[in-house]
Amino acid sequence: MAAPLNIETPADAAALCRDVLDEAGKAVVGKREALELVLTGILASGHVLLEDLPGLGKTLLARTFAAVLGLDFARVQFTPDMLPADLTGAAVYDPRTSEVVFRPGPVFTQLLLADEINRTPPKTQAALLEAMEEQQVSADGESRPLPRPFIVLATDNPIEYEGTYPLPEAQLDRFALRMRLGYLSAELEGEMIGRRLSRGAAPPELRALAGPREVLAMRDCVEKVHVDEGIVRYAVAVSAATRAHAKITVGASSRATLGVVQLARARALLADRDYVLPEDVKAVAVPALAHRLVLQPEMWVRQVTGEDLVAEVLDEVPVPRGIAAPNGSTAANGSTAANGSTAANGSTAAGRAT
Repeated sequence: MAAPLNIETPADAAALCRDVLDEAGKAVVGKREALELVLTGILASGHVLLEDLPGLGKTLLARTFAAVLGLDFARVQFTPDMLPADLTGAAVYDPRTSEVVFRPGPVFTQLLLADEINRTPPKTQAALLEAMEEQQVSADGESRPLPRPFIVLATDNPIEYEGTYPLPEAQLDRFALRMRLGYLSAELEGEMIGRRLSRGAAPPELRALAGPREVLAMRDCVEKVHVDEGIVRYAVAVSAATRAHAKITVGASSRATLGVVQLARARALLADRDYVLPEDVKAVAVPALAHRLVLQPEMWVRQVTGEDLVAEVLDEVPVPRGIAAPNGSTAANGSTAANGSTAANGSTAAGRAT
């Protein structure tokens, strides 16, 4: 990146996000929606769990975002014999100074790819959990802060269970969202191979369009996205419906509800809006909530997933009307703004809060 960018408003952040997604698309073919969802999680100050089959581009996606966002990158391949100190670092003896010094582990980075996180024992998973939640590492009786921003993109192989340690619900709840990349269509897979043949063995050349300062500034802009009280009630109602659902043993937590709201704000920013619509909540609810639910045991036999039940809840919970847009701009659901203009959804918008 040539010079620091001045990012002060959601519009500034949205413009940079578009450039980031376009640049990332040079390396990750045909996955614009997946790129947008991962960037949404990053903007919402969350961590992302990529659960999919091998060879579908999970590592490439993580490396691409690290390169385009200008962040320090580290990759950790989790194994059954991995110890917490292998991840967080440990105290070692320095013969030059005759002192014991702390040598930081790979977790001291800005974007960490935790590859096959379900292959490591719970003790090591717990060490990563503290880093994700507290943004710090405790070792030798001392807490050491991690670099900012600190982002974890973790991968989970869903088809192999031998020698794995399924993530407990407490750790799954720390991930803002879970997503799957899926297979490319035949046309896009052909395009991917064509790009590889045309450039040769060299990896895709990506420009660093931002840096840690810009990522933190974009996160600050997310906090400027307006959330109407109706949106808050809607998000709460969706989470409450999962807790009362007959097919769900443990519903969405309060952390999950807050995560949905933050992800909806980030999605609104990506759409170049400074206010949240119900459509934003609906778009992020499935990836934000499905992995946090504990289903009744018989659901596994019926092949009913958390995604299915969250979609069912979204169909049942009434969508709010009269959502407030802060500046009188035309919204996607027809609201009428404070200055009398009519938005696309027929609801009435309030003035910007000061």
